[in-house]
Parts: sequence; C-alpha cells; structure tokens
Amino acid sequence: MTRRTREVREQEERDLLSSAASLSSETRGREHDEDPDPYRTAFERDRDRILHSKAFRRLKHKTQVFINPDGDHFVTRLTHTLQVTQIGRAMAASLGLNEALTEAICLGHDVGHSPFGHTGEEALTPYMDDGEWLHSAQSVRVFRILEPLNLTGEVLDGIRAHSWKVDPPPSTPEGFLCRYADRIGYLTHDVEDALRAGVLSHGDIPRAALATFGEPGSEWISTMIDAVIDESLEQNRVVMRPEVQEEMNEFRSFMFERVYLRAEAQPQQHRAVAVIRDLVDYFIQNPDEIRETYRQRDATPVEQAIDYVSGMTDRYALRVHDRLFRPEGII
Repeated sequence: MTRRTREVREQEERDLLSSAASLSSETRGREHDEDPDPYRTAFERDRDRILHSKAFRRLKHKTQVFINPDGDHFVTRLTHTLQVTQIGRAMAASLGLNEALTEAICLGHDVGHSPFGHTGEEALTPYMDDGEWLHSAQSVRVFRILEPLNLTGEVLDGIRAHSWKVDPPPSTPEGFLCRYADRIGYLTHDVEDALRAGVLSHGDIPRAALATFGEPGSEWISTMIDAVIDESLEQNRVVMRPEVQEEMNEFRSFMFERVYLRAEAQPQQHRAVAVIRDLVDYFIQNPDEIRETYRQRDATPVEQAIDYVSGMTDRYALRVHDRLFRPEGII
C-alpha cells in the first residue's frame, strides 16, 4: 500500500489534468478559513460534506417529474442526482478535468428543490420581490446559510449556475459539465419514465430524436456524452456538437409539450401549487411553528417560511398540510 496524502493528490492533478482543469490547490477558497485535510483535496472534502448533508438525504423523497408515482422504478430527485453525477464524472475523466469538483457540483446541484419538482418554483415565485424563485439559488442558500458547509467558491458557483437560465454562467469548465450532465440526465430518464407511465408510447418519440440518439436508454446517454467530449476536445472548452445540441433542444421542447406541461397533469400540479402556497402563507403568519433549524433570525418571515417549506419532502409537505388544513374528524 501507498500513503497518498493531499499534497500527493494535488501534485497528481497538476501532472495529469488538462491545463483547462480547475486545480484544488488553486481553489479560490472558502468563506471561512480552515485547516486543509491531510488526505482529501478541497474539492473531495466538499463532495463528502454534501454527500453527508441532511439536504442531500431528503432528495430521496422529492419528486423528479411524476408526483407521487405508483411503482418503484420511477426516477426521484435523488436517483436523478446520482445519474447526473455519474454522467458528469464520465465526461470529466475523458476530458482531463477535475472529477472531484464535477462530482461535488453535481451532487449538490438540486438540494434546493422544493416539493413536487419544478411546480414548486411556480408556486414560490409570487413571494419574491424581484424575479423568479430558483432552486439553484436556494441550493446555494442551503449550503451557505441553512446547513452551512463552508464549501469552496468553485463548488458554490457551479451549483448556482447549473441551470441554463442562470446568468452569468459557471466560471469553471466543471460547472459547465454539470449543466450538460443535468440536461442529459433528465431528458434520458424522463422519457423512460413517460414510457413506463404510459404518457408516451414509442411511436410518439420524434423520428429525428431516434435517428440522432438511437433507442431510449444507455444509447441516448452515450450519444450525448460523446457529443460533449468530441466537440469539447476540438473547441478546448466545454460544448456539445451543434447538431446533437440542436436535436436535444428540440426534444426538450417536445417533452415540455407532451410530458411536463401536458393537460392531464394540470389538476395535480395545481393541487401541488396550492399545497405549497397554503403552507408558506401559514408559516408566514405562524413563524414560531417553523422548526428551529430553519429559523434564521435575521431573515424575514417570508424568507423563513420559504426556507422551511422548500426544504420539505413531498410526503412531509402533504402530511403537514393535512394536519393544518384537514384535521382528523372533519369530513
């Protein structure tokens, strides 16, 4: 056996990684100074902190697309996160980028998601004074304020900007890998879930998507990963082959129309929005009932209520809503 200290591993990064890679020995640092770990690099330490966090554990009971689905094989926010992390690491390894940094960003990218998937963003946006409520910003708030882990600036930046709608974009190539890994992950597993749920049939999938990506499943993932690796090597920056990205964007539009925003799902989504808003309104008026771990004394009542409700799992939100608005004995 060989003792591989942090210094040894940092040297290996300098020797083996691409010149474009983010080096843990050159991190922009943490909000609060701390002694380095004797064995783990700064980004490895961040990865481990995220993996052991309460916010990460709650992802197992948060919706990805299908709210409260029947069946054990539908994707949850946790399994989505693990798939995104695997995709991100695969691309980082092939491009000589920092795998530990990519993994940390991918593991933490969705911890700020509210109950009931992206429906929660719609539900919480009216409470914002300016702009949308974004799960990416909430993810950063979780790790900086609510469950402070003192993560490096590179990891927080990648989490902040993993969503394509966020500007400015990530400051590291590893952050861009998470952007692509997230989109590759959710498009490939969401179509499989839609087929499994009977929302789509194989014949509904656009022929152009099948011609470009192959059959849904591992073939799709491999095609998209290869398109990122090949084009990034040519461009010396993280990008996807244009014709594949164009088809990926077309298919994403198809998924919004036929799956995410389909008419049949609207009643359930409206109910989810109502549950979230009922809870936020209640806890704005009753802040003393917010659990102490979410009581940020310097935050406004609205911020405290949003922190509490957005951190809930789907089933916990429904349980609290039933207790508050449908007490036992009332028909």
